[in-house]
Amino acid sequence: MSHDTEGQSLNELRKIRHAKLKKLKEAGKDPFENEKVDVSHYSQFIKDNYDELENEKVTMAGRIMTRREHGKATFINLQDKEGQIQIYVRLDRIGEQAYEDFQQFDIGDIIKVDGIVFKTKRGEVSVKADTVKLLTKSLQILPEKWHGLKDTDIRYRQRYVDLIVNPDVKNVFKIRSNTIKAIREYLDNRDYLEVETPILDTIAGGANAKPFITHHNTLDIDMYLRIATELHLKRLIVGGFDRVYEIGRIFRNEGMSIKHNPEFTSIELYQAYADYKDIMELTENLVAYVVEKTLGTTKVTYQNTEIEFKPPWKRMTMEESCKEFAKIDFSTIASDEEARQLGKKLGIDVEPEMSKGHIISEVFETYVEKHLIQPTFITNHPVEVSPLAKRNVENPAMTNRFEAFVNTWEIANAFSELNDPVDQRQRFLEQVKEKETGNEEAHPLDEDFLNALEIGLPPTGGMGLGIDRLVMLMTDSPSIRDVILFPTMKPLDMARDKE
Repeated sequence: MSHDTEGQSLNELRKIRHAKLKKLKEAGKDPFENEKVDVSHYSQFIKDNYDELENEKVTMAGRIMTRREHGKATFINLQDKEGQIQIYVRLDRIGEQAYEDFQQFDIGDIIKVDGIVFKTKRGEVSVKADTVKLLTKSLQILPEKWHGLKDTDIRYRQRYVDLIVNPDVKNVFKIRSNTIKAIREYLDNRDYLEVETPILDTIAGGANAKPFITHHNTLDIDMYLRIATELHLKRLIVGGFDRVYEIGRIFRNEGMSIKHNPEFTSIELYQAYADYKDIMELTENLVAYVVEKTLGTTKVTYQNTEIEFKPPWKRMTMEESCKEFAKIDFSTIASDEEARQLGKKLGIDVEPEMSKGHIISEVFETYVEKHLIQPTFITNHPVEVSPLAKRNVENPAMTNRFEAFVNTWEIANAFSELNDPVDQRQRFLEQVKEKETGNEEAHPLDEDFLNALEIGLPPTGGMGLGIDRLVMLMTDSPSIRDVILFPTMKPLDMARDKE
């Protein structure tokens, strides 16, 4: 039960806390003065090592989460970085004045406790307080039943409160951090070099996506937040770094959904003298390693569906997947016009300039992706939707590319990098034509990147993997907002106006 008086409005309770703060300051006990605390032990460690710590003195610091009165004693739950532990505060142990001061402490206040480790009669590992000191006064009211809130919007806006009152949320972000550590460990052990490339650039390249535009005042030019790290990383391969990767934020001015946030985190890597098949093997082994290293198993359960990440993953060409799941054999369709007519029959929004390759891609997205639950590599994408991938020698209409799908989601995209500057220029020009006809996501012409290719890009395999979606799967999180500490949100005043 909350120590705050029941039935009072939040405004009244906040006024009471402000009055307490004023009284403290008037008495020369400002709780916001700097105070160094040499914490000796944390909650879970004490519980796990009780036999060694019984009757030992400890110094702890944390936030009051609950309290209950028991005559001239009070039990509080103290929360620190490891969890919660019970603190037993007695008047005759800490002194009358200190106990009187303690009675003014509220749920949410941050305190320091010096005391002795012991077990209560009920067998609960606790700390018997010798001194209790207020470090920070909480002027807001913590929700008592956070899990009962239906408005998840508040959880995302006030993540700091979400983390305080919901231990499961904190665990999600520990898993996220450990996931990134494991990715680095795997690649660093394979002689990859971690690098950093620009977030601001004059060209938004490396992907088919709509960018965010900003303006640099001193240079008086428009610039873009990066939509990928690809083109700069490949420049580094040209420069002589044979294996590079970057983990960083990517920005795309596109729709929002449970799988999409305007800014997200990806890992992109490039390896000289490798092809997409090498990168396919690397990807399945990397993901399996990360999942097992972080969770202790290669199996996860996402929304009641068990997913096994252990290699090898299933492999299918895009045309094979369309034949299996959409019952359409594109090898029997000879012309673009025939493909467009098929697309119309299938209910696809067909534009006059669309080719057979575009239709294959649309059919795949509409009829195939929803069937790809277990980890699956889809290879041989049409050249029209793969402007940076090398053509397949046996079928030049396709590229040496793969996308990795799990739970119907694309989690990774990779290919044998196009290193023919003549072919690359032509594809860029075709993309420019698409942009002129209204495709805002078409790739721009990048003359400096073409110059780098003319200097010489060795045969290279590259891959990008979405870390947010991987963490969603690993933590059984229904929305990408659940795995981003501070997801993109509409300003509160705008959200209220909409209501």
